[in-house]
Amino acid sequence: MTTDWISLHETAHAEFGDRLSAVTDWSAPTPDTEWNIHQLVQHVVEEQQWVPLLLEGRTVRQAQALIRPLGDDLIAEWHRYSAAATSAWSKADPESPVHVSYATIPARDYLREQVSDVTIHTWDLARATATSDTLDPALVEAVYTVFEPQKDTLEASGLFASPVPVPADAPLQSRLLALTGRDDRV
Repeated sequence: MTTDWISLHETAHAEFGDRLSAVTDWSAPTPDTEWNIHQLVQHVVEEQQWVPLLLEGRTVRQAQALIRPLGDDLIAEWHRYSAAATSAWSKADPESPVHVSYATIPARDYLREQVSDVTIHTWDLARATATSDTLDPALVEAVYTVFEPQKDTLEASGLFASPVPVPADAPLQSRLLALTGRDDRV
């Protein structure tokens, strides 16, 4: 059975939006120790700004010239750029080349990266807002298939903290989060 990454994208965005609606303190810390809630949300929104531009075939340099600073209302900005990204993905050819910062990859791989990023940061936001941190099981399963084969390079990338040791029989969500340096047991 083929994974429907477009549907997973929509699920990831809905889950992030649900947690976003619970934000009351934008300066509160998140499990991603380098970011507070404002910085985390800003990162996720900024990532969505790139999607339509890169899917149109622009290079990172060309797209960067078109990226505008976000306004003060990050919730409104999330809705704006989430909708734009969702629309762009619905029209994208999965085989189209996409110029990302480190290479040119097929759109399907870029989509997997985007879904994975939003999913992990949904958990971060859930923890920071004391809302449900249980992620959609289909998202967890799909994102695990992206991150597990890369476990040795995730830490080296600098994008994630060192993996957290967890038992081999830990729930899949715990094992996924552990790959990204997050420990859902604390």
